[in-house]
Amino acid sequence: MNNFDKVYHQLLERIKSAGTFKDDRTGTGTYSVFGHQMRFDLSEGFPLLTTKKVLFKMIATELIWFIRGDTNIKFLLEYNNNIWNEWAFKNWVESDEYNGPDMTDFGRRALQDETFNEVYKAEMDKFKENILTDDTFSEKYGSLGNVYGKQWRDWVGPDGQSTDQLKNVIESIKTNPDSRRHIVTAWNPAEIDTMALPPCHSFFQFYVNDGRLSLQLYQRSADVFLGVPFNIASYSLLLLMVAKECGLEPGELVHTMGDAHIYSNHLEAVDQQLSRDSYEPPTLKINSDASIFEIEYEDFEVVDYESHPYIKAAIAV
Repeated sequence: MNNFDKVYHQLLERIKSAGTFKDDRTGTGTYSVFGHQMRFDLSEGFPLLTTKKVLFKMIATELIWFIRGDTNIKFLLEYNNNIWNEWAFKNWVESDEYNGPDMTDFGRRALQDETFNEVYKAEMDKFKENILTDDTFSEKYGSLGNVYGKQWRDWVGPDGQSTDQLKNVIESIKTNPDSRRHIVTAWNPAEIDTMALPPCHSFFQFYVNDGRLSLQLYQRSADVFLGVPFNIASYSLLLLMVAKECGLEPGELVHTMGDAHIYSNHLEAVDQQLSRDSYEPPTLKINSDASIFEIEYEDFEVVDYESHPYIKAAIAV
């Protein structure tokens, strides 16, 4: 098994064997361990997992969305990226302006009631169409509040001054590579209540050594089956982009997790993935010299990605 899939499978196995059952905010329940670290050496390839298909387009367009400081799902929907839809949709169906079918507890009930699932899909399709075609609706209901991109690019301090954390950290890497302050944080305690979802991957730090750039991510809450494969690839892509911007070679992604958990309704899917052997990892090309702030999804190329089929599982909202 390749090293990337191997360390991820080891985490799945650890949670299955040693995880504690815990209730959670969504009412689904998780098996959880506290404190885990994985390391990925990007000289070995790009860590897009191969024991199930991971959708690179979703990862890359979301990362571009973060980098641009965007917090409205319209950009994502233009690329048919639906990974943030549920949070925006929830705000819509719980608003005073919504007059459609009752969507209370829609996430959980959609899994149990086939008729409700059909209604949910129809309402979601109408919601997405409105986001894409109605600017007023999009501005009001497509926004997720002050989530990741806002904090990365426009952190507002108590004095009202804005800080572009990502721009500053790239400049710091270029001018003072040995600094221990190459840090970007999305965890802004004063604005947590303004976010559709408080940041799960909340803090990252760069490290320069012998011409190589490494990145350590701290993730407070890690949905290991659905979310973590995306997080691994997303921060690896960010590392590659910043390394290119700064004229450095990519080093290691160090992925540190707080509460690492498997949702109780993902256990069968986890077993299916653990039964599979891996393929060799792909490589990632950035076919542009554009700035990280101007790069487009079409500038990325994943080379030689072979994987097992995608494994579907429900997202807990």
